Amino acid sequence: MNIRALLNILGGLLTILGITMVMPIFISIGYDGYDLYGFIYSSVICTGIGVPVWFITRRSKPLTNRDGFAVVTFSWTLAAIAGALPFYLSGAIPNLTDAFFESMSGVTTTGATILGNPTTLPHLENGIESLPHGILFWRSFIQWIGGMGIVVFYIAILPLLGVGGVQLFKAEVPGPVADKIKPRVRETAKFLWMVYVGITLAEVIALMVAGMGMFDAVCHAFTTMPTGGFSTKNASIGHYDSSVIHYIIIFFMFVAGVNFSLHFRAINGDLKSYIQDKEFLVYVTGMILVTLLIFIAVSLQNNNPSLSDYPLRDSLFTTVSILTTTGFGTYDYELWPVVVQAILLTLMFIGGMGGSTGGGMKVIRCMLLVKYAALETRRMLHSRALIPVRIGKQLIKEDVVRNTLGFFLFFMSAFILSTIILASLGLDLESAIGAAASAMGNIGPGLGEFGPSDNYALLSDPGKWVLTFCMLLGRLEIFTVMVLFSRTFWE
Repeated sequence: MNIRALLNILGGLLTILGITMVMPIFISIGYDGYDLYGFIYSSVICTGIGVPVWFITRRSKPLTNRDGFAVVTFSWTLAAIAGALPFYLSGAIPNLTDAFFESMSGVTTTGATILGNPTTLPHLENGIESLPHGILFWRSFIQWIGGMGIVVFYIAILPLLGVGGVQLFKAEVPGPVADKIKPRVRETAKFLWMVYVGITLAEVIALMVAGMGMFDAVCHAFTTMPTGGFSTKNASIGHYDSSVIHYIIIFFMFVAGVNFSLHFRAINGDLKSYIQDKEFLVYVTGMILVTLLIFIAVSLQNNNPSLSDYPLRDSLFTTVSILTTTGFGTYDYELWPVVVQAILLTLMFIGGMGGSTGGGMKVIRCMLLVKYAALETRRMLHSRALIPVRIGKQLIKEDVVRNTLGFFLFFMSAFILSTIILASLGLDLESAIGAAASAMGNIGPGLGEFGPSDNYALLSDPGKWVLTFCMLLGRLEIFTVMVLFSRTFWE
């Protein structure tokens, strides 16, 4: 492994994270928050370590594919550690495990939180709303950075990686099918970040026009676009009794769950790319069908099939929130019929489109699995036929299919193992399944004890570390992390 290049990138990343802490410092000063010195100390620690390490190792050899996986995994882990410093040093979250859990949940855009329970954090009498503004902003900001990808962010900001950027981009960007925009890595990263920033700004303006305060609008835009789900309010988006705000959030969650290469093409004039993309059509169709199913089930439960009532909006909001793995809430879905909760659990595994900021297995992988299953059925009837796997007109290579099958096996194995471990720690089966699925899919809310109206504060420390690892696995798409546990990787 190229240790020098690894340290160079980690040092640069740590420096950038330290510099970005200047923003919450000014916010703390403006709102006279007690978190000011926590951010100052954190910034000094990050830059004090990052700058010397980056400077000493600045002349390093290009990265290999093997190095790329290590850099990405260590970068996300380091970002979570750095992100936890302000929580811990400010005293907002005085427990190291809780601070790291909150930070990892942020940078992986999961949105699971330990905040909101006065039993574990008595100094926060009003839960999340008792936090100082600097901490609230930082929670949102680390999700925003993690959404497009910490490594992609680094590539876009500092043109220092040379050809090594290709390896990092390959290991970082989610989805099984290679996209045509990847070869020019640095230009692509910069353009994607411009699109990302532009859409975020549009959401801020839309929310402010709809009546949301500027600070809350910025924070919610920062957590909508990365499909993160952290909110500045205890009741999440349900705090705002405004259908306009709800529909604005729905729209931007939907946009964030779409492959950003489609936005890339659309901005370059190819608007037909949306309707020509089979994954996008499945994504939209599935979202509509699930919304209708949930609405019917909820309406039958309430004996009120009126389209003008809240169930339709709440059904749409919840469907988009869970499918895109954002995790915002306007209603406690655990009050809905069990069949609805089963549907939502299924959505947790699916997630958004490949190349989006959403988590989960991705729509494209689910399509490939269905296509492959149908293909194997046909091969049983026509054993000598050579039948390729196709998505629309695109021929899918066998190595991509094998990668998808392997990913599915690893994903489900990790989910089952995590569920067993959580159950052994004293959780009931429903809560264990919901927590594991939520962490692996980077959702946030789960089922049982960890539903949308609850939090993870009372989960034991071992359980929190298990979920923390699951968040990392889910965000980095399993293989990027698991390859480090392979003996051949270190040979």
